Amino acid sequence: MPSPHEDDRLPVKMLNDRILVAIGEVEGERRSTGGILIPATAQVGKRLTWAEVVAIGPNVRNMEKGDRVLFNPEDRYEVEVRGRDYIILRERDIHAVAAERLDKGRTGLYL
Repeated sequence: MPSPHEDDRLPVKMLNDRILVAIGEVEGERRSTGGILIPATAQVGKRLTWAEVVAIGPNVRNMEKGDRVLFNPEDRYEVEVRGRDYIILRERDIHAVAAERLDKGRTGLYL
């Protein structure tokens, strides 16, 4: 029987409409476009977060690995895989997708 540490090396496959994403920046403090530091305590209301898609389940239809997605950070499950922290979301929890391939149709908003 393999030890728990050996299981960390096994491949991970997302199921159903699940999406594994990685957040690039640490949540909390951020800087405005003018360079002003905004502490995490100053955030008012709900703020959506961008993350990069690392893996998708077979029933995900509107995004691909490498896309950036916008989601509510309160609607998430955190998981550690091979020493890195990720977030698992459902496709219905995604508010927007940003990807180079979407530019081909030239439709939609430019964020």
